[in-house]
Amino acid sequence: MSKKTTYLLGILLTIIIGTLLFCYLCDDCYCCPEDEVTTEETNTIVAEPEVNQVTRNGFSLSDANGNFNVKINDNFNFKTSKFSILDTISPNVTEGVTKLKDFLLENPLKTVDITGYYKSDETNNSAFPNLGLARANSVKNYLVSQGIPSKQININGQLNDAINPDDSGTLFGPLEFGMLTSKEGATDEALASICDDIRKNPIVLYFKTGQAEINLTTDQREKIANISRCVDKLGVKIQVVGHTDNTGNANTNMRLGQERADFAKDYLVRNGILEPNIETSSKGPNDPIADNNTKDGQAKNRRTVITIN
Repeated sequence: MSKKTTYLLGILLTIIIGTLLFCYLCDDCYCCPEDEVTTEETNTIVAEPEVNQVTRNGFSLSDANGNFNVKINDNFNFKTSKFSILDTISPNVTEGVTKLKDFLLENPLKTVDITGYYKSDETNNSAFPNLGLARANSVKNYLVSQGIPSKQININGQLNDAINPDDSGTLFGPLEFGMLTSKEGATDEALASICDDIRKNPIVLYFKTGQAEINLTTDQREKIANISRCVDKLGVKIQVVGHTDNTGNANTNMRLGQERADFAKDYLVRNGILEPNIETSSKGPNDPIADNNTKDGQAKNRRTVITIN
């Protein structure tokens, strides 16, 4: 091969290699037909935020063994972590409650079951073991105010994380209603035993000198719920008695004991125990349970006792 031919081949090879490199490095060039270009696409999927649908439970109640049936879209509503019914009660609910009252008064063996729901992320600031029970108790009190006998109402509380509030924190009808028929002449021996135990082992609240603070234990919350049942079903009264140690003036101690009893009563009323069912009194220093000559004994004597008659 001549030098000239070799020289021409080198020039041609240089042109080919340069063209290929140019096409490879240039993004905007169209050196290859469109159908020969392979394009890799990356699809990024953005997850939509999870939106919980607001729960709206209606006021629905029927008697499987009778002819009572109420089904209303509205219900009793509550704010999250609260147990007081919101003030705006629908006229439809009021009408349904009136029908329920008439039916229960005509059928004294019928009882309505109220189950209040609560969520695990709510804060329970009530005196009851859980917010669901406190909400059911609030509805019970409303029914009683409308003329329904408390002995024909049962209340329960149940955890239910399936209920969802709206953006303002309102829970629409976190409740379930049912109806039962009791046997004529039947007695609730279990409840009678619970009420007797409360009389033997009442709630005892202890106070620091000059203070009246209430912090209930889990066991005391259970007793509050049981006391409420005893009042509703047996018609007993709650007795709240204030006690003091023997330091200071006797008259002052009697007054302090009464103030402690009244404070405990106010606490119970704020937590859904109807005021007419509570009686208060003071024994001051007159009924000690420990030696007033010691600081420990004095602390035990500064107490308020909550029981039933």
